[in-house]
Amino acid sequence: MKNSHAFNIGFWLKKTARKPDGQVPIYARIRFEKQRSDLSVHRTVLEDHWCHSSGKVHRGFKGAASINMYLDDIQAKLLDCHRQLMAEGAPISARAIKDRFLGNDKPVQTLKDIFDFHRKHEIPKLAKGTIKNYSGTETYLLRFVKQRYRTSDAPLSLVDYAFLIEFETYLRNCETIVKNIPLSNNGIMKHMERFKKMVTLAHKFGCISRNPFTLYKMKFESYDSDFLEEEEIQRLRNLVLKNSSLDMVRDIFIFSCYTGLSYIEVKLLKTGDIVKGLDGDQWINVRRKKTNTPVKVPLLYDAKCILEKYEYFPDYKKDGSLLPVFSNQKVNKYLKEVVKRAKINKKVTFHVARHTFATTITLMNDVPIETVSKLLGHTKLSTTQKYARVVEKKISKDMSKLKEALKGPKDGGQTLESESAVATNHKRKGHLRVVK
Repeated sequence: MKNSHAFNIGFWLKKTARKPDGQVPIYARIRFEKQRSDLSVHRTVLEDHWCHSSGKVHRGFKGAASINMYLDDIQAKLLDCHRQLMAEGAPISARAIKDRFLGNDKPVQTLKDIFDFHRKHEIPKLAKGTIKNYSGTETYLLRFVKQRYRTSDAPLSLVDYAFLIEFETYLRNCETIVKNIPLSNNGIMKHMERFKKMVTLAHKFGCISRNPFTLYKMKFESYDSDFLEEEEIQRLRNLVLKNSSLDMVRDIFIFSCYTGLSYIEVKLLKTGDIVKGLDGDQWINVRRKKTNTPVKVPLLYDAKCILEKYEYFPDYKKDGSLLPVFSNQKVNKYLKEVVKRAKINKKVTFHVARHTFATTITLMNDVPIETVSKLLGHTKLSTTQKYARVVEKKISKDMSKLKEALKGPKDGGQTLESESAVATNHKRKGHLRVVK
C-alpha cells in the first residue's frame, strides 16, 4: 500500500519458513528511500487463503476478518512511528521505523534497564548515603516481580496503576532486607518515591505512554523528631568521658547543636569556611551538601570553644579540616553510648542536633522562624516548620508575655467594676451587647 513516493508498507508471506501444518508466517515490509526492512507480525495463514495483490487474507475464509483487522493495526502503528520520527527531526530509515515500532530505539525497555540507566547517568550525581537507598528499592522491586510474575525482570509497559498498588501492598507485607526491622509507612513511601523517579524517567524517554504515578498519591505520616532541651545539652557537656572517641563524638554533636550544620557539612568544614561577617564577628559560610544552598551561620561562643579545642588535631595540616569526624555509622554508634551515659532517654542520632539548633537554640530564644529557615539553608518555610516546633515551653513563654501586655494599667486605668457599670449603662440605653 503506497503512502508516499518515499515510504510504503506491505505484507507478504515468508514461504521459506513454512510450518509442518502448511501455515506460512506473515511479514510486514517497510520501504523507505529504496531501503527495506522486514518485520514478523506473529500471525500465520495457509498460502491458498492469501491474496498477494492486496496483501491480506481472502475474505471468504474463516478468521480472515480478524487477521486483516490486526494487519491494519500494524500498518497504522508503523505509519505513526514514521510520523513520530519526522516530528522529532530524527534520521528516518526503514530500520529506524522498525526499531521505533519494536521499541529498540529506546534507551530502556525493562525495569532492570531503567535502574541500569539511572545507575550510569544519575547515581554519580548523588551522595553515597542516597545511593544505597536506590539499591534497596531495586531489590524490593525485583523481588516483587519474581513473586508476582515468576520472572527476574519485567517490561516497563507492565507498570500501570494496578502494578503500583500491588507493589505497595507487597512492601507492607514482605520480608524486609534488614531482618526484624519492619518497613514503616514513611519508609514504604520513600521506596515508592524512588520508584516514581524511575517511572518518570521512562515516561520522558517515551518508553511508557502514560505515567501511572499521576494517579497515585503518596501518604506520608507526620512525626516529631526528638531534640534536646537546654538542660540535656548541659548534661552532655558536663559528662566526663575518658574514652577519646566518645569525647570527640560528643563535641562534634554539640558543635552541630550550636550551628545547625548536618553531619556531612561538619565533616567537610574547612578553615576557609570561617569568615568575618558584617558585624565583625566570625561566621560559618558554606553550601548545603544536599541542596547546594548557601548557608551563613554566626559562630556562637559554644561552637567556637569546640573549634579551639581541636585547633591542632592531626588532620588539620593534611586537608584543612577543622574537626575530627568519624564515619556516619560510627558517629551514631558512639553517640548512642554517650547519650546513654548522660541518662538522656531519647532516640538520638546526629541529625537530632539540627533539630536542637532549630528548636532549643534559636526558636526558644525568640529567633523568628524566617531567620531560622535561612540559618538552616531551607528553600521552603514549610520545611523549617518540621524542625522548629512551637513546643509547650515556648507557648508558655509567649503566653506569659501576652498576659503582661494585657494587664490593666495600675494607676488611672478603668477597673473591672467601672467596665461593668459602663456595660449596664449601655444596656439600659438600648445598646446591643455581644452574647457568647
